[in-house]
Amino acid sequence: MPRPLTVALVAGGALLARRALRRRIGASPLWPMPALEEPVSGRRRERRRPSSHRVLVAERTEPAEDVVRLRLEGADLPPWQPGAHIDVVLPSGAVRQYSLCGDPDDGGAYTIATRVLEDGRGGSRELREQLHEGTEIEIRGPRNRFPLVAAPSYLFVAGGIGITPLLPMVRAVERAGADWRLLYCGRSRASMPFLDELERAEADGGRVTVVAEDESGPPGLAFLDGLPAETAVYCCGPEGLMDALAGALGEARAPHLERFTAAAAVSGGAFALELRRSGRVLTVPADRSVLSVVRDELPDVAHSCTQGSPPAGSRSRVSVRNHV
Repeated sequence: MPRPLTVALVAGGALLARRALRRRIGASPLWPMPALEEPVSGRRRERRRPSSHRVLVAERTEPAEDVVRLRLEGADLPPWQPGAHIDVVLPSGAVRQYSLCGDPDDGGAYTIATRVLEDGRGGSRELREQLHEGTEIEIRGPRNRFPLVAAPSYLFVAGGIGITPLLPMVRAVERAGADWRLLYCGRSRASMPFLDELERAEADGGRVTVVAEDESGPPGLAFLDGLPAETAVYCCGPEGLMDALAGALGEARAPHLERFTAAAAVSGGAFALELRRSGRVLTVPADRSVLSVVRDELPDVAHSCTQGSPPAGSRSRVSVRNHV
Protein backbone atom coordinates (compact mmCIF):
# COMPACT_ATOMS: atom_id res chain seq x y z
CA MET A 1 0.00 0.00 0.00
CA PRO A 2 1.44 3.44 -0.94
CA ARG A 3 1.81 5.85 1.90
CA PRO A 4 -0.79 8.69 2.11
CA LEU A 5 1.94 11.34 1.89
CA THR A 6 3.37 9.88 -1.34
CA VAL A 7 -0.07 9.73 -2.96
CA ALA A 8 -0.75 13.35 -1.98
CA LEU A 9 2.56 14.51 -3.45
CA VAL A 10 1.97 12.72 -6.76
CA ALA A 11 -1.58 14.08 -7.06
CA GLY A 12 -0.42 17.58 -6.20
CA GLY A 13 2.36 17.44 -8.78
CA ALA A 14 -0.07 16.35 -11.49
CA LEU A 15 -2.45 19.18 -10.60
CA LEU A 16 0.34 21.77 -10.78
CA ALA A 17 1.47 20.38 -14.17
CA ARG A 18 -2.05 20.66 -15.61
CA ARG A 19 -2.40 24.25 -14.38
CA ALA A 20 0.99 25.18 -15.88
CA LEU A 21 -0.01 23.64 -19.22
CA ARG A 22 -3.29 25.58 -19.25
CA ARG A 23 -1.39 28.85 -18.56
CA ARG A 24 0.99 28.14 -21.46
CA ILE A 25 -1.91 27.37 -23.80
CA GLY A 26 -3.80 30.48 -22.74
CA ALA A 27 -0.75 32.66 -23.40
CA SER A 28 -0.21 31.20 -26.89
CA PRO A 29 -1.01 33.54 -29.82
CA LEU A 30 -2.75 30.60 -31.55
CA TRP A 31 -5.23 30.08 -28.72
CA PRO A 32 -8.12 29.45 -28.90
CA MET A 33 -7.76 26.98 -31.74
CA PRO A 34 -10.73 26.72 -34.17
CA ALA A 35 -12.83 23.62 -33.72
CA LEU A 36 -12.79 21.01 -36.45
CA GLU A 37 -16.07 19.55 -37.67
CA GLU A 38 -14.49 16.10 -37.70
CA PRO A 39 -11.11 14.74 -36.67
CA VAL A 40 -8.53 14.42 -39.46
CA SER A 41 -5.88 12.36 -37.70
CA GLY A 42 -5.51 9.01 -39.40
CA ARG A 43 -7.84 9.92 -42.26
CA ARG A 44 -6.61 9.09 -45.77
CA ARG A 45 -6.03 12.17 -47.90
CA GLU A 46 -8.38 12.26 -50.86
CA ARG A 47 -6.64 12.21 -54.24
CA ARG A 48 -7.60 15.19 -56.33
CA ARG A 49 -9.08 14.09 -59.62
CA PRO A 50 -8.41 16.12 -62.76
CA SER A 51 -11.26 18.32 -63.91
CA SER A 52 -13.78 16.77 -66.31
CA HIS A 53 -15.24 18.48 -69.39
CA ARG A 54 -17.68 17.63 -72.16
CA VAL A 55 -16.30 18.47 -75.60
CA LEU A 56 -17.52 18.14 -79.17
CA VAL A 57 -15.50 16.65 -82.01
CA ALA A 58 -15.66 19.74 -84.23
CA GLU A 59 -13.17 18.64 -86.88
CA ARG A 60 -11.55 15.39 -87.91
CA THR A 61 -8.69 15.12 -90.39
CA GLU A 62 -5.99 12.64 -91.38
CA PRO A 63 -2.70 14.54 -91.60
CA ALA A 64 -0.71 11.40 -92.52
CA GLU A 65 -1.14 7.70 -93.23
CA ASP A 66 -3.03 5.99 -90.38
CA VAL A 67 -3.03 9.20 -88.32
CA VAL A 68 -6.27 10.77 -87.04
CA ARG A 69 -6.36 14.36 -85.81
CA LEU A 70 -9.29 15.66 -83.74
CA ARG A 71 -10.19 19.21 -82.82
CA LEU A 72 -12.24 19.13 -79.61
CA GLU A 73 -14.29 22.22 -78.81
CA GLY A 74 -15.80 23.05 -75.43
CA ALA A 75 -16.73 25.83 -73.04
CA ASP A 76 -14.42 27.09 -70.29
CA LEU A 77 -11.54 24.78 -71.18
CA PRO A 78 -8.56 25.25 -68.84
CA PRO A 79 -5.40 26.80 -70.28
CA TRP A 80 -2.41 24.57 -71.00
CA GLN A 81 1.28 24.74 -71.79
CA PRO A 82 3.40 22.79 -74.31
CA GLY A 83 3.93 19.20 -73.19
CA ALA A 84 0.48 18.87 -71.60
CA HIS A 85 -1.91 15.99 -72.23
CA ILE A 86 -5.57 15.15 -71.64
CA ASP A 87 -7.37 11.94 -70.71
CA VAL A 88 -9.95 10.96 -73.32
CA VAL A 89 -12.86 8.79 -72.15
CA LEU A 90 -13.73 6.66 -75.17
CA PRO A 91 -17.30 5.45 -75.83
CA SER A 92 -16.42 2.03 -74.39
CA GLY A 93 -15.35 3.64 -71.11
CA ALA A 94 -11.66 3.05 -71.74
CA VAL A 95 -9.41 6.00 -70.91
CA ARG A 96 -6.44 6.96 -73.05
CA GLN A 97 -3.99 9.84 -72.69
CA TYR A 98 -3.07 12.01 -75.68
CA SER A 99 -0.68 14.93 -75.94
CA LEU A 100 -2.14 18.28 -76.92
CA CYS A 101 -0.66 19.30 -80.27
CA GLY A 102 -2.64 22.45 -81.04
CA ASP A 103 -2.07 26.07 -80.07
CA PRO A 104 -2.25 26.98 -76.35
CA ASP A 105 -3.65 30.38 -77.40
CA ASP A 106 -6.70 28.65 -78.90
CA GLY A 107 -8.74 28.79 -75.69
CA GLY A 108 -11.90 27.23 -77.11
CA ALA A 109 -10.48 23.94 -78.33
CA TYR A 110 -7.93 21.19 -77.77
CA THR A 111 -6.26 19.28 -80.61
CA ILE A 112 -4.98 15.71 -80.36
CA ALA A 113 -3.61 13.24 -82.90
CA THR A 114 -2.98 9.51 -82.77
CA ARG A 115 -1.60 6.81 -85.03
CA VAL A 116 -4.04 3.93 -85.52
CA LEU A 117 -2.47 0.53 -84.90
CA GLU A 118 -4.40 -2.59 -85.83
CA ASP A 119 -2.38 -4.70 -83.37
CA GLY A 120 -2.61 -2.18 -80.51
CA ARG A 121 -4.79 -2.31 -77.40
CA GLY A 122 -7.81 -0.97 -79.25
CA GLY A 123 -7.92 2.67 -78.12
CA SER A 124 -6.71 4.14 -81.41
CA ARG A 125 -9.06 1.92 -83.44
CA GLU A 126 -12.01 2.96 -81.30
CA LEU A 127 -11.07 6.61 -81.69
CA ARG A 128 -10.89 6.22 -85.48
CA GLU A 129 -14.11 4.21 -85.83
CA GLN A 130 -16.38 5.96 -83.31
CA LEU A 131 -15.23 9.55 -82.85
CA HIS A 132 -16.61 11.51 -85.80
CA GLU A 133 -17.54 15.16 -86.26
CA GLY A 134 -20.49 15.90 -83.99
CA THR A 135 -19.60 13.24 -81.40
CA GLU A 136 -19.63 14.44 -77.78
CA ILE A 137 -17.14 12.90 -75.38
CA GLU A 138 -15.71 13.42 -71.90
CA ILE A 139 -12.13 14.54 -71.34
CA ARG A 140 -10.13 15.13 -68.16
CA GLY A 141 -7.27 17.48 -67.52
CA PRO A 142 -5.12 18.91 -68.90
CA ARG A 143 -2.02 17.87 -66.96
CA ASN A 144 1.64 18.42 -67.77
CA ARG A 145 4.37 15.93 -66.89
CA PHE A 146 6.55 16.86 -69.85
CA PRO A 147 7.00 20.62 -69.37
CA LEU A 148 9.15 22.88 -71.52
CA VAL A 149 11.95 24.24 -69.33
CA ALA A 150 13.71 27.53 -69.82
CA ALA A 151 17.01 27.12 -71.67
CA PRO A 152 19.25 29.16 -73.98
CA SER A 153 18.80 26.62 -76.80
CA TYR A 154 16.82 23.49 -77.64
CA LEU A 155 17.17 20.28 -79.60
CA PHE A 156 13.95 18.40 -80.39
CA VAL A 157 14.06 14.81 -81.68
CA ALA A 158 10.78 13.28 -82.88
CA GLY A 159 10.03 9.83 -84.23
CA GLY A 160 6.78 9.52 -86.19
CA ILE A 161 3.70 10.33 -84.09
CA GLY A 162 6.12 11.43 -81.35
CA ILE A 163 5.98 14.84 -82.99
CA THR A 164 2.67 15.59 -81.21
CA PRO A 165 4.01 16.79 -77.82
CA LEU A 166 6.99 18.51 -79.46
CA LEU A 167 5.03 20.51 -82.02
CA PRO A 168 3.67 23.09 -79.50
CA MET A 169 7.17 23.36 -78.04
CA VAL A 170 8.66 24.17 -81.42
CA ARG A 171 6.00 26.84 -81.98
CA ALA A 172 6.62 28.32 -78.51
CA VAL A 173 10.39 28.61 -78.79
CA GLU A 174 10.08 29.98 -82.33
CA ARG A 175 7.75 32.72 -81.10
CA ALA A 176 10.11 33.47 -78.22
CA GLY A 177 13.03 33.89 -80.60
CA ALA A 178 15.03 31.09 -78.94
CA ASP A 179 17.67 29.03 -80.71
CA TRP A 180 16.30 25.61 -81.63
CA ARG A 181 16.69 22.65 -83.97
CA LEU A 182 14.43 19.70 -84.80
CA LEU A 183 15.29 16.24 -86.11
CA TYR A 184 12.09 14.60 -87.39
CA CYS A 185 12.30 10.89 -88.30
CA GLY A 186 9.76 8.54 -89.83
CA ARG A 187 9.27 5.48 -91.99
CA SER A 188 8.27 7.64 -94.95
CA ARG A 189 7.18 11.18 -95.59
CA ALA A 190 3.62 10.00 -96.09
CA SER A 191 3.57 8.60 -92.54
CA MET A 192 4.83 11.79 -90.85
CA PRO A 193 2.05 14.13 -89.62
CA PHE A 194 2.43 17.94 -89.65
CA LEU A 195 5.37 17.64 -92.02
CA ASP A 196 4.20 20.51 -94.23
CA GLU A 197 4.11 22.94 -91.32
CA LEU A 198 7.55 21.89 -90.13
CA GLU A 199 9.09 22.06 -93.58
CA ARG A 200 7.88 25.64 -93.83
CA ALA A 201 9.86 26.31 -90.66
CA GLU A 202 12.85 24.66 -92.33
CA ALA A 203 12.48 26.93 -95.33
CA ASP A 204 12.46 29.95 -93.02
CA GLY A 205 15.54 29.06 -91.02
CA GLY A 206 16.92 25.67 -91.98
CA ARG A 207 16.37 24.40 -88.44
CA VAL A 208 14.42 21.26 -89.32
CA THR A 209 16.06 18.06 -90.53
CA VAL A 210 13.68 15.44 -91.94
CA VAL A 211 14.86 11.83 -92.15
CA ALA A 212 12.55 9.47 -94.06
CA GLU A 213 13.92 5.95 -93.63
CA ASP A 214 12.64 4.73 -97.01
CA GLU A 215 14.80 7.44 -98.60
CA SER A 216 17.96 7.66 -96.50
CA GLY A 217 17.81 4.88 -93.91
CA PRO A 218 17.62 5.30 -90.13
CA PRO A 219 19.07 8.46 -88.58
CA GLY A 220 22.56 8.53 -87.15
CA LEU A 221 23.79 10.56 -84.20
CA ALA A 222 25.87 13.11 -86.11
CA PHE A 223 23.35 15.80 -85.20
CA LEU A 224 24.72 15.66 -81.63
CA ASP A 225 28.19 16.78 -82.71
CA GLY A 226 29.04 20.15 -81.24
CA LEU A 227 25.85 20.35 -79.22
CA PRO A 228 26.30 23.07 -76.56
CA ALA A 229 26.24 21.81 -72.99
CA GLU A 230 23.40 24.14 -72.02
CA THR A 231 21.06 22.91 -74.77
CA ALA A 232 17.85 21.29 -73.48
CA VAL A 233 17.17 18.05 -75.36
CA TYR A 234 13.58 16.79 -75.82
CA CYS A 235 12.72 13.50 -77.47
CA CYS A 236 9.57 11.49 -78.14
CA GLY A 237 9.46 8.43 -80.34
CA PRO A 238 10.22 4.71 -80.51
CA GLU A 239 12.27 3.07 -77.77
CA GLY A 240 15.29 2.50 -80.01
CA LEU A 241 15.53 6.17 -80.91
CA MET A 242 15.24 7.37 -77.32
CA ASP A 243 17.62 4.75 -75.94
CA ALA A 244 20.24 5.66 -78.56
CA LEU A 245 19.87 9.36 -77.76
CA ALA A 246 20.08 8.87 -73.99
CA GLY A 247 23.10 6.58 -74.40
CA ALA A 248 24.92 9.07 -76.62
CA LEU A 249 24.32 11.98 -74.26
CA GLY A 250 25.37 10.01 -71.17
CA GLU A 251 24.30 10.33 -67.55
CA ALA A 252 25.63 13.86 -67.20
CA ARG A 253 23.10 15.20 -69.73
CA ALA A 254 19.81 13.42 -69.15
CA PRO A 255 17.37 14.27 -71.96
CA HIS A 256 13.69 14.98 -71.46
CA LEU A 257 11.85 11.92 -72.79
CA GLU A 258 8.24 11.03 -73.37
CA ARG A 259 7.62 7.37 -74.15
CA PHE A 260 4.78 5.68 -76.01
CA THR A 261 4.86 2.97 -73.33
CA ALA A 262 6.92 2.54 -70.18
CA ALA A 263 10.36 1.04 -70.55
CA ALA A 264 10.61 -2.52 -69.27
CA ALA A 265 12.45 -2.98 -66.01
CA VAL A 266 15.62 -4.99 -66.41
CA SER A 267 16.17 -6.00 -62.80
CA GLY A 268 14.27 -6.64 -59.60
CA GLY A 269 12.59 -9.55 -57.90
CA ALA A 270 9.25 -10.66 -56.59
CA PHE A 271 7.56 -8.63 -53.86
CA ALA A 272 4.44 -8.69 -51.69
CA LEU A 273 1.50 -6.38 -52.32
CA GLU A 274 -1.24 -5.74 -49.74
CA LEU A 275 -4.73 -4.74 -50.88
CA ARG A 276 -5.72 -2.14 -48.32
CA ARG A 277 -9.51 -2.62 -48.38
CA SER A 278 -9.52 -6.41 -48.08
CA GLY A 279 -6.19 -6.93 -46.33
CA ARG A 280 -5.24 -9.67 -48.81
CA VAL A 281 -1.54 -10.03 -49.60
CA LEU A 282 -0.56 -10.94 -53.15
CA THR A 283 2.83 -11.98 -54.49
CA VAL A 284 3.95 -10.13 -57.62
CA PRO A 285 6.54 -12.17 -59.54
CA ALA A 286 9.50 -10.42 -61.15
CA ASP A 287 8.18 -11.13 -64.65
CA ARG A 288 4.62 -9.77 -64.10
CA SER A 289 3.07 -6.36 -63.56
CA VAL A 290 1.16 -5.31 -60.45
CA LEU A 291 -2.00 -4.77 -62.49
CA SER A 292 -1.97 -8.26 -64.01
CA VAL A 293 -1.66 -9.89 -60.59
CA VAL A 294 -4.39 -7.71 -59.07
CA ARG A 295 -6.72 -8.51 -61.97
CA ASP A 296 -6.29 -12.23 -61.26
CA GLU A 297 -7.94 -11.55 -57.91
CA LEU A 298 -10.19 -8.65 -58.94
CA PRO A 299 -11.06 -9.00 -62.64
CA ASP A 300 -13.32 -5.92 -62.59
CA VAL A 301 -10.78 -3.51 -61.09
CA ALA A 302 -10.84 -0.17 -62.92
CA HIS A 303 -7.73 0.75 -64.91
CA SER A 304 -6.89 3.05 -67.81
CA CYS A 305 -3.75 1.46 -69.23
CA THR A 306 -1.39 -1.47 -68.92
CA GLN A 307 1.81 0.49 -69.30
CA GLY A 308 3.25 0.28 -65.81
CA SER A 309 5.88 2.88 -64.89
CA PRO A 310 9.46 3.70 -65.78
CA PRO A 311 12.20 1.62 -64.11
CA ALA A 312 13.50 2.84 -60.79
CA GLY A 313 16.75 4.73 -60.98
CA SER A 314 16.24 5.96 -64.54
CA ARG A 315 18.37 9.03 -65.07
CA SER A 316 16.38 10.39 -68.00
CA ARG A 317 13.45 12.70 -67.33
CA VAL A 318 10.68 10.41 -68.50
CA SER A 319 6.97 10.86 -69.09
CA VAL A 320 4.70 8.08 -70.39
CA ARG A 321 1.88 8.83 -72.80
CA ASN A 322 -0.42 7.17 -75.34
CA HIS A 323 0.26 8.22 -78.92
CA VAL A 324 -1.01 5.06 -80.59
